[in-house]
Amino acid sequence: MEVTTTLAHRIDHTLLRPDATQADIDKLCTEAAHYGFASVCVPPCFVRRATGKLAGSGVSVCTVVGFPLGYQLSKVKFFETHQALSDGAKEIDMVMNLAAFHSGQYTEVEEEIGEIAELCHLRGAKLKVIIETALLSDEEIVLACQLCAEAEVDFVKTSTGYANRGATVADIRLMRRHLPGSIRIKASGGIRTRAAALALVAAGADRIGSSNSIALLDLHDETPIP
Repeated sequence: MEVTTTLAHRIDHTLLRPDATQADIDKLCTEAAHYGFASVCVPPCFVRRATGKLAGSGVSVCTVVGFPLGYQLSKVKFFETHQALSDGAKEIDMVMNLAAFHSGQYTEVEEEIGEIAELCHLRGAKLKVIIETALLSDEEIVLACQLCAEAEVDFVKTSTGYANRGATVADIRLMRRHLPGSIRIKASGGIRTRAAALALVAAGADRIGSSNSIALLDLHDETPIP
């Protein structure tokens, strides 16, 4: 299990805006190294740059695959993942194929996730699967967690940030009850305050994805989180 001692160490410092620039990514990396965030999550086109900027810092580089809608062909997602890993990414946040999931194609969904998990693990990287909880019923969240567990992913993630809502405490509690302890949870989407982030951690989230990361920190009191 990952050892995290402060909220900063649990945060994926995120910038996925379509108008992000090289200068924006450089600033993101500088902030991540300064505050000790777990990773930066950047668009695929900036993975190589972020990897260079963060070399030796202890901050991982994360990127997205099949983002934000998830319905790309499996071979396209596989290639995206391969390229991101080749560019230096150590964490992949992949969107589950919700179109296939809602069509009842559960075997296909699990196989896609499993293939990408295997590729990540062969390359020493972690896979987080975004299930987009806002678009799922509680029963569907449980099923999605089961598919991810069968595929042996590293994290299940709540949200892309593009649906009508992001993570909730109820989502995290439900996911934690139905995932094995070896699979961690990333909460993301609409997390704008420290109180909200800490509530999600208390509910069972191991990581927080936020584009508002610095505002989540108490820079005068970053005491360890149990």
